[in-house]
Amino acid sequence: MDDDAGIRRLVSRALARNGYEVSLAASGAEGVEMTRSAAFDLVAVDHYMPGQDGLATLEALRALPACPPIVYVTGSEESRIAVAALKSGAEDYVVKSIGEDFFDLLANSFEQVLERAQLRRAREAVEAELRASNARLEAMLKEVNHRVANNLQMIMSFVAMQSKTLADDGAREALQKTQQRIATVAQVNRRLYTTDDVEFVAMDDYFAGLATDLSESWSTAVGPRQIVATADPIRLCTDKAVALGMIANEWVSNACKYAYPQGEDGAVRLSLRHMAPLTIELAVEDDGAGLPVDGAVRGTGLGTRLIDALARTHKADVRYEPLLPGAIRPGTRAAMVLTLKQRDLSPRETGFD
Repeated sequence: MDDDAGIRRLVSRALARNGYEVSLAASGAEGVEMTRSAAFDLVAVDHYMPGQDGLATLEALRALPACPPIVYVTGSEESRIAVAALKSGAEDYVVKSIGEDFFDLLANSFEQVLERAQLRRAREAVEAELRASNARLEAMLKEVNHRVANNLQMIMSFVAMQSKTLADDGAREALQKTQQRIATVAQVNRRLYTTDDVEFVAMDDYFAGLATDLSESWSTAVGPRQIVATADPIRLCTDKAVALGMIANEWVSNACKYAYPQGEDGAVRLSLRHMAPLTIELAVEDDGAGLPVDGAVRGTGLGTRLIDALARTHKADVRYEPLLPGAIRPGTRAAMVLTLKQRDLSPRETGFD
């Protein structure tokens, strides 16, 4: 685009010798309309044109739905105009002069700009394919999690049916605990296929749902059991989430069963908090009878062995202590401190680097 007919003819001949097919416009407005109605690989715009100068033409071109790369042509003493053109979206600029050097510079600029445009299109195509591939993989992973959750739900139903056929209270209780452990894992899968994140679990939502399930499981018509969950907004990878859920399930179940043996009122508190950017603490507290004086394990000990195994696997520190030492009802606090790796936390994690 140039209002000088002589310059247009010279540029057209020089570019044709370099293998370019050239279309000419005598004004910015004419060039914008030509670009709107045809597909060009590149546009060159002169700055000084009557009616609509090069910067105004550049703005109009950039507003088109599919604007080609733009090379801006300025006078020899107009570096500020060239800078303005680059800031407005031009890919390159060439200083206009009389002689063959100008035509060579223009052709070289075209070659470099077209090469960059080709590389950019290739990169965008690869990125689009990666996004599509990631979307397909996420959809497949959601479907897998959905099916796993459905299968776990079916297994829970089988276990519940089996427990109803047993006359032995101990066997029935063991199956009920097994059912609750399966439900703890199923909660994780349910959250993975009902959210946009298929790799990490929002622990505040997870523990809120777990507390509701456990409260319903341990409450009776004459003895409701209140379980309160508080958790920082931490998003953990699935294996850490399952491990914490399993340990929380065992501790809460023990508190419901042993802290209030006479069925008396009392809350069980479940918490998960950040202690440092890569350190978290899981804790379960009750206001009940406290730990056995002799330290003996009550029940079959399976839950204790399960907690110990999970803690060793994840290199966690577990401790048990009275909540109120010396009180008539000292209560119990079971806590586990876990040091995480950066990959254990979702990139969405906020507030911690």
